[in-house]
Amino acid sequence: MTTVGTEATSSAGDAAPVAKRIAGAPISWGVCEVPGWGYQLAPEVVLRQMRELGLAATEFGPDGFLPDDPRAKAAVLAEYGLAAVGQFVPVVLHDPSHDPLPEVERAVAGLVAARASTIVIAAATGRVGYDDRPVLDRSGWALLLRNLDRITDVATASGLVATLHPHVGTMVESGQETQRVLADSRIGLCLDTGHLLIGGGDPVAISQRHPGRIAHTHLKDVRLDWARRVQSGEATYTEAVAGGMYVPLGRGDVDIQAIVAALEGNGYAGWYVLEQDTILSGSPVAGAAGDPVADVRTSMAHLGAVAGAVPAAGSVVTEGRTDAGR
Repeated sequence: MTTVGTEATSSAGDAAPVAKRIAGAPISWGVCEVPGWGYQLAPEVVLRQMRELGLAATEFGPDGFLPDDPRAKAAVLAEYGLAAVGQFVPVVLHDPSHDPLPEVERAVAGLVAARASTIVIAAATGRVGYDDRPVLDRSGWALLLRNLDRITDVATASGLVATLHPHVGTMVESGQETQRVLADSRIGLCLDTGHLLIGGGDPVAISQRHPGRIAHTHLKDVRLDWARRVQSGEATYTEAVAGGMYVPLGRGDVDIQAIVAALEGNGYAGWYVLEQDTILSGSPVAGAAGDPVADVRTSMAHLGAVAGAVPAAGSVVTEGRTDAGR
């Protein structure tokens, strides 16, 4: 049996240094697919700042941020010296009247043209935004899981790795729902350390118990006080983001060092995508509070320090090394 982690990240001895596997994401600059999310910076500003920070690569961002044509999309990234990592693709998976494969196939074409490695699927609700979601019944779950396996096959046929991203306000947000996906589908996992915590899961436990399923990582840090307000219904997700729930790595309550140690110690050789979900009220002022460049620079420095402190590859023994392919 071959694990998702082995397919996606090769062996521990083949892993490049963590510093060469740090990628950016437009959401750290406030660029988001949700209508009315906030001030949207131009692509040339975001990509230039990513390059100046020394990021090696980026995810695509939402539809419309980069050109729709796959070759044009790849050319824009190449112009800024950025490799393509993957794309966050929210699609409805639980509705029998909706086939998600055409949307996925369009995304796959762009990813292949840009020589990216990963498609990052979120189980969209079909509603706008991430502030509420319906409850799935047994048949809805069965269809969602079947569609995840169909997407896995489409991605594999094109040389990509498919991952499922647990995300607040989608059909898979909690630790329990993530475990159900791991148990009952073949898709890899995009470990989003912030969304799992906000959704009531434990990102450290997931990284330690299921390293062989993790094919992609979104590193986020969050304030637990805000996360609990979202969990209790006191604040919506959007209100919490605007209020500062997401912070640079090392400034919140996610144990980034434990997660990186678990992944690196078990042969993870994939990307660490720095994501600090941000809502901008206007064009940021360099060096001021809320400046994406300053926040990403802080996160890069923290990840660099953490990477220097993790055990040697292969020295951490955890559960779940071969839990894929069910």
